[in-house]
Amino acid sequence: MSVHHAETLSRDQAAPSAPGGVRRLAARLEPFDSYWQAPADVDAGYAKFAAYYRANYLPHLPVDRSARILVVSCGPGYLVSLLRDAGYTDVRGIDSDPEKIAHARLRGLPCDTAGAFPYLERNREPFDVVIPEQELNHLTLDEQLEFLSLCLRSLKPGGLVIVYGLNGANPLVGSENLAHNIDHFNTFTDYSLRQVLQLAGFTDINVMPLKLYVFWKNPLNYVGLAATSLLELFFRVCFILYGKDVKVLTKKLAAVCTAPR
Repeated sequence: MSVHHAETLSRDQAAPSAPGGVRRLAARLEPFDSYWQAPADVDAGYAKFAAYYRANYLPHLPVDRSARILVVSCGPGYLVSLLRDAGYTDVRGIDSDPEKIAHARLRGLPCDTAGAFPYLERNREPFDVVIPEQELNHLTLDEQLEFLSLCLRSLKPGGLVIVYGLNGANPLVGSENLAHNIDHFNTFTDYSLRQVLQLAGFTDINVMPLKLYVFWKNPLNYVGLAATSLLELFFRVCFILYGKDVKVLTKKLAAVCTAPR
């Protein structure tokens, strides 16, 4: 992480907690409000991530292409770019890393440098959809509830939030998801992700698996899809034998939920 980035995080992640005091988010190396998954070749990521978002996110977005959408932790603007290409006309992205935002700006994308918490605290124009591109696991439980409450406050009645996180129920990668990164503070199951969203005040919560094998032009994609599908079916049977009804067993899971009307 560059010195410039560190200085930006120190400024943008700080939020008032008391007169004369500041609060910083717990994550340090992979902060929540900056997208970290971009490949070394940033430009190559636009096509790769477009396929991922097209398969996992587009089916859940409003039909109305004038919907006002905020992408939090947008990085170089991968999701913002896809949404613009899909015809959405009122999309904006924020990320705390100016170097990532510079890539988005070079492509003419409406992205700005800002920390997630202070931006949402200041926002007075409600959105139809808020989508964080960073995993909720990069926030502690208290931070998750605060962030989701800010999202709720920034949504129109009936507006949507789409969030995702690491799945602790997968027997192969669940524990590794938590242990391999000091900035991962928890994992979810379909049940616990629903709990967090309910506590934050959301309704109509739909928890779903995130598809990894979405690159249909690659024949190996079908091999990976078949193998992981069989494994997840086997895992689910094992959970049932132990009296556990766990439905989502992918590496990552997501949820679409609604602000009360």
